[in-house]
Amino acid sequence: MLMYTIKRLGWAVLTLWVIITITFILMHSIPGNPFAQEGTMPKAIYDNLQSYYNLDKPLIVQYGLYLQSLIQFDFGPSLKSSSISVNDYIKNGFPVSLHLGAQALLIAITFGLILGVMASLYRNKLPDYLSMILAIIGISVPSFILATFLMNFLAVELQLFPVATWKSWSHTVLPSISLAMMPLAYIARLMRSSMLEVMSQDYIITAKAKGLKRNVIIIKHAIRNAILPVITVLGILTANLVTGSFIIESIFGIPGMGEMFVTGISNRDYPVILGSTVFYSAILIFLIFLVDIAYTWIDPRIKVTGESK
Repeated sequence: MLMYTIKRLGWAVLTLWVIITITFILMHSIPGNPFAQEGTMPKAIYDNLQSYYNLDKPLIVQYGLYLQSLIQFDFGPSLKSSSISVNDYIKNGFPVSLHLGAQALLIAITFGLILGVMASLYRNKLPDYLSMILAIIGISVPSFILATFLMNFLAVELQLFPVATWKSWSHTVLPSISLAMMPLAYIARLMRSSMLEVMSQDYIITAKAKGLKRNVIIIKHAIRNAILPVITVLGILTANLVTGSFIIESIFGIPGMGEMFVTGISNRDYPVILGSTVFYSAILIFLIFLVDIAYTWIDPRIKVTGESK
């Protein structure tokens, strides 16, 4: 198990380095300049800015300097806001996106698993139809349309929740639901398909023949094995949720990482773009690593395979 963990960590570090390198090259390959939108800037000031941010140096030198800063966990200054660094952007925006994403993830996992299990146990019956209709709606309806509907109906018409901003728990309910609906629907459909496959396996049939109670079979045997495909995609879903959604954050006026990332792209703010990408990638890779480790705990067969390697 130790060697398996070390091997996975090594691949994680290598993957992150490849992402950093590709993002750096692609970003600097795009025509233009971060200060091109500044209008008729005097050449002396332009040259000073280029020199201050090392943009006048060869690309390989800039790459080396950036890697050196990353090793020190320094994402660099923002090119558009000299008074704030990328670290400050992440420090201010990530807790908000994490809070929103954690709530959305809890909603998605809880109700997604419940709907998926119920749909599989009552296949081709009313609970199955209702669950799948909800799942189809969650997958088909874009999050910004759902967010607009919830805001207009629950916040404006019924006045059950605040319209926007980010101040108290009540401000988090509508954006969390809006952000959770698509992963909830995906988890429900995936769990239903997996449960139907597991319930037809020989060991489930044998457990029924031995007279085990239905609840014991479902909870102890069926769900534990059926949940593996859900865990597989959980790392990516979690990373997507906790790093922020620009659309949802914009609609509800939430100061998270999503807005920071898109604003950085529009401003050609190299450190913000790179910092956001590296931070997001690190979270995604770390969560995938946790998923791999969780696999070895949930399914002993995978643990034996990992150790034998």
